[in-house]
Amino acid sequence: MAILSSPLSRKDAVKSARARTSLLGEALAHPRASFFLVLVPTVLLLALGMMMVLSASSVLGSVRFGDAYYFVKRQVFFLAVGGAAAFVLSRCNVRALKVLGWGLVIAALTLQILTFTPLGWGEAKGNRNWVQFGTSFFRIQPSELAKLAIIVWGADLLARKQKLLDQPKHLLVPFVPVSLLLISLVVLQHDLGTGMIMGAIVVAMLWYVGASWKMLASIGAIVGAGVVVLVATSANRLGRITGFFDSTHDQMGVNLQPLRGVFALASGGWWGLGLGASRQKWGSLAEAHTDYVLAIVGEELGLVGTLVVLSLFLVLAYAGFRIALRSDITFCRYLAAGVTSWLMIQALVNIMVVLKMIPVLGVTLPLLSYGGSGLMANLAAIGMLLACAKLEPDARRLAERKKRTTGAPVTVVESRRA
Repeated sequence: MAILSSPLSRKDAVKSARARTSLLGEALAHPRASFFLVLVPTVLLLALGMMMVLSASSVLGSVRFGDAYYFVKRQVFFLAVGGAAAFVLSRCNVRALKVLGWGLVIAALTLQILTFTPLGWGEAKGNRNWVQFGTSFFRIQPSELAKLAIIVWGADLLARKQKLLDQPKHLLVPFVPVSLLLISLVVLQHDLGTGMIMGAIVVAMLWYVGASWKMLASIGAIVGAGVVVLVATSANRLGRITGFFDSTHDQMGVNLQPLRGVFALASGGWWGLGLGASRQKWGSLAEAHTDYVLAIVGEELGLVGTLVVLSLFLVLAYAGFRIALRSDITFCRYLAAGVTSWLMIQALVNIMVVLKMIPVLGVTLPLLSYGGSGLMANLAAIGMLLACAKLEPDARRLAERKKRTTGAPVTVVESRRA
């Protein structure tokens, strides 16, 4: 008779588990662990995203442009530009990153205003939130730049005022008014979903720098009232709310996309139908390569593939907040917290929409969905996160030791500075 368990085997199992835990602890304790905890999941998400964009957009590309690779070729270009930006930003020092703050705000504000001129492009589903310079290849979505602008400029501003943040006047002004201006322009473009993401970023940063729960609750109440008014005055938004609560309502209209998304996820089973074998991408599921790319992941790669995506986002979230907690540079702490909050809030909202847990908001899944402006902004943010990871105290000391051994000049970064 086989022995299913014995004291010796249990003892060996405990030793093995302890050894694995020890190895994991040693890996996480490495001075550059945060850097690779950001880099590795980002690269994997980008690779998976490229495959899913190719699969999800092939039918639409063939029908609309006569080229099954139309969208993925554009995405490769955006990835190259965004990757180059991430590489450059990852090598920047704190001073260079801070300088970008006001520049990003001015650029975002200027481009937002241009959406209301003849250069503006859109009206798709009521939105007018692009600026087009000539051909569609040079079409920019300023709201993606505005998200990054709020974070970088806000991190610099709040870091400079760190000792005054216990006073509401210094905590809120000018961070909230300038952010509200950028958000208002997005809402005026009829993109409430993106405006809500930007508002959540502002609230997250205020919470991280120490805003009281009473203040956050007051801001939440005001924002909530504004959202209710905006929903009540828009037939399209009211239709989405009605469709969310009643799945039988307008199944070939407002409810078609959410129902097809859930059906795609459900039909994937454990292991999926196989890469490229999606049925819903054949015209049934709109925005399969953008807002609903996760539904195609679930359909083609199954529950296992979906869980892999979620796990990669969790690792990225851990890495980002780890940097925010470990950094001794105030600006880096706030920047890392803001970037991580942005990526995770937007990912969570997109996932909940695909799972039909909340009404459709029209936001993409960071690093996976098709979209040039979004991908390049995401990668720029990742580059800044990598720069902050390299400025962690242990990482700096390791870099300084390496420079001493090679005889290179050593740059000392002051700790606990703004």
